[in-house]
Amino acid sequence: MESVLSFSTADLALTRFAVSPMWEVVTSFRLLRSEVDPPLHRRWAAQVRPRLIRAGLDRGWLAELIPLNGYLADFLNPTPATPFPAISVELAAIRETTAEQVRTELDMLAADRAGSARRDGAQPGGSAWSARSRLLYDAPEETLAKVAAEIEAYWELALAPYWARVRQLLDADVFYRARQAAEHGSAHVLDELHDSVRWDDGTLRLVRRHCSITRGQAGGGLLLVPSAFVWPRVLTRSVAGEPPQLAYPARGVGNLWEPRTPTSAAAVAGVLGRSRTRILTELDTPSSTTQLARRAGMSAAGISQHLTALRDAGLVTAHRSGRSVLYARTSVADALLTPAGD
Repeated sequence: MESVLSFSTADLALTRFAVSPMWEVVTSFRLLRSEVDPPLHRRWAAQVRPRLIRAGLDRGWLAELIPLNGYLADFLNPTPATPFPAISVELAAIRETTAEQVRTELDMLAADRAGSARRDGAQPGGSAWSARSRLLYDAPEETLAKVAAEIEAYWELALAPYWARVRQLLDADVFYRARQAAEHGSAHVLDELHDSVRWDDGTLRLVRRHCSITRGQAGGGLLLVPSAFVWPRVLTRSVAGEPPQLAYPARGVGNLWEPRTPTSAAAVAGVLGRSRTRILTELDTPSSTTQLARRAGMSAAGISQHLTALRDAGLVTAHRSGRSVLYARTSVADALLTPAGD
């Protein structure tokens, strides 16, 4: 199936990039729902999927609105107002979704599920509506708050501890594409996004099943969103009055979860001390106080004191996961532990 998006000179001029936390929520959740371990994200999924199940987030609102395949509710991906919106800003936009948009997209979601069931040979007479869908349809204003609260819980559990690493990848992609646009023009950038995306003399062509994007009633321009979790395909969003969005795989995603062996630890230890530097190096994977104490050979109380100091200095962040708190390195700490030449 081929989707076609026509471009005018004005549309090209309005093409822009944005890093969207909600696109990472949607694509990472869909990836975790798959029964097949994702080859590029196996290390991350092995850590996150058990937390997801323990918290019951594998069978909540996100599971209702993000099916494994096909259409997903567009209101989960509001148009970013800035190039780098915070998750809190996007959640606020989701809470403010109009009742009309929610109901329209739930109808589309139900129709897509019914069509999938028919293609799979399901018996007639089943319903594509669940109790959650009915509740959201009947009382969208009140229910959207519950949806946003669950998204926030998922964010803290699955993405916040890793966000410094993911954000670094996405920022690097935007920087590269922006430089390419400056040197070769926007058309060149569009032609290089993905093997299913082709630029053809004023027209953007997308060849993919479940990839529907048309100018139609959509607004001008195009919003390009790099994603760590959308690979190996692209996803699109086309809503009346808003610029179409295209989420594509960020460059270098294959190396995202590769262990990073710091080579500047000795120099950093001269400033922070050996214990705190050891903790930072152990945080290549987000970990709890107990896990760090076991791996670093220190007491939990000592680890806790060091983590407090490192957090106050902006070198680690803390994220609640059930009864535990996971600590993760920040991009500042990554930079400290990486040689300047890298």
